[in-house]
Amino acid sequence: MSERPTRVAAVDCGTNSIRLLIADVRDGELAEVDRRMTIVRLGQGVDATGAFAPEALERVFRAADEYAEVIRSAGATRVRFVATSAARDVSNRDAFLEGIQARLGTTPDIITGAEEAHLTFRGATQSLPAPGGGSGLPGPYLVADIGGGSTELILGDASGVIAAESLDLGSVRLTERHVTTDPTSPAELAAITRDIEALLDHTTVPIAEARALVAVAGTATTVAAVALNLPEYDRAAVHHAQLSADALREATTWLTTTTRADRAAVRAIHPGRVDVIGAGATILQHLFDRTPAPTLTISEHDILDGTALSLA
Repeated sequence: MSERPTRVAAVDCGTNSIRLLIADVRDGELAEVDRRMTIVRLGQGVDATGAFAPEALERVFRAADEYAEVIRSAGATRVRFVATSAARDVSNRDAFLEGIQARLGTTPDIITGAEEAHLTFRGATQSLPAPGGGSGLPGPYLVADIGGGSTELILGDASGVIAAESLDLGSVRLTERHVTTDPTSPAELAAITRDIEALLDHTTVPIAEARALVAVAGTATTVAAVALNLPEYDRAAVHHAQLSADALREATTWLTTTTRADRAAVRAIHPGRVDVIGAGATILQHLFDRTPAPTLTISEHDILDGTALSLA
């Protein structure tokens, strides 16, 4: 007999957004109950100051108050809050930890890059067809999670993670470091590219061994929505979408050469990503160019799903 479902709540707080997934877990499978995302820009100014800005903490705590009520109403019996690159090295992280503990009743896990990689890989690949199975994607997979402050690269197959690394590349980090004009100038885009190439040149993850590239999280899903010309964001259309090389390049070019107003007019782009999506798309483009994968696969499932599974 199968086990009774366990209702769990997973919260993932990154550099740009905080997200909640409430799901019923049974026999290692997730049944989604509620999923939501709030742009909080926790990493605002962290690259320059090494500390969370007071207004950024206020935004996170407001979102946490909302999520706490949702979790209580849903009756989740297990809760896990994970925080990634933005919270690892800041000078005032105790204020962040204490504020979340007071609101959600659980101590945030400031997870290592290695654990982040394992959770992300599990979440991203759980619902993909088995490597080499029928018309499914061939393995090994390279899973890429492009966040606001870091990019996780995870190479793995049906047996699990083979190699992983967290790189100091993110849409918020690169935008704050290099972009001051609207639209982004060629010189600024060149500086972003130099940073990306420098880190990809020295990654310990053997990118060229991947036979499929699976990109997760907000940067990738937003790029997909633009490439697919969606009138508004549609999770069902984006999840497991396959983008050709030409479609990805066209979307990246548009996102990096248009004005902020042009991007803001596209309903499929979340307002909180309008300023930083160009840098994020550039990371994705350069990563894709280094893989032998013929297409880019987009997944709506990521570290949030892996965290929920870890609670079962």
